[in-house]
Amino acid sequence: MSATVIDARAGLRPARPVPVPTELPALQKKAAGRDAQGILEIALRGEFQGRTAIVSSFGAESAVLLHLVAAIDAATPVFFLNTGKLFGETLRYRDRLQDVLGLQDVRSLAPGLDARQALDPDGTLWSRDTDACCGLRKVAPLASALKPFTAQITGRKRFQTRERGSMQSVEWFDGRFRFNPLWQWTQSDLAAYAAAHKLPAHPLVADGYPSIGCQPCTRRVAAGEDYRAGRWAGLDKDECGIHVGTDGDGI
Repeated sequence: MSATVIDARAGLRPARPVPVPTELPALQKKAAGRDAQGILEIALRGEFQGRTAIVSSFGAESAVLLHLVAAIDAATPVFFLNTGKLFGETLRYRDRLQDVLGLQDVRSLAPGLDARQALDPDGTLWSRDTDACCGLRKVAPLASALKPFTAQITGRKRFQTRERGSMQSVEWFDGRFRFNPLWQWTQSDLAAYAAAHKLPAHPLVADGYPSIGCQPCTRRVAAGEDYRAGRWAGLDKDECGIHVGTDGDGI
């Protein structure tokens, strides 16, 4: 199996073989039967201490995972993809959660000026090629930022998309271990945890946005629709590309 390799200009380029390490089965066995906190303790302590970063959109469900992480190590690097196309409410929510949860190392990532001028000089790439826009504004900046790290933590859950339905608690992706502590959580689990810990909600959730991405590619969800129906509506797309694949499957 191999992992996807990211190119800052093209967003994605053909995969280069990255062998899955022999430690993966042992880590999966160690994580088996553990709750979210237990999985996070593996990711943030012991051999991974100081070598793991969390990727967060500061979206509708982000507060739960960030709260769990902060309880173990509030200094964990938190990568936030500031694409330049986000809702203002998301930026303000990021600042509020950083303050409320005591997050000590939130890092905003964005494409460099040269890349933007070369690939999206007028800022409208999203309207012509959403995959290329995600590659420029999300995939490439995150790939660069993660290079020094051995592992990453995501907030992905099995219920979110068809592709995520097969994820495991620990995976190997893009040359590093990927921990998914909320992999088996449901929307009810998330709501119950947020209520129990009095976590502030993203302001757009009450306005009909149960899943929140960039403003041009996110719309309100109508009654009866899937909760992610507002993401890239009308397109055959439900992932931006930063978390695609499991166990080195890449794209």
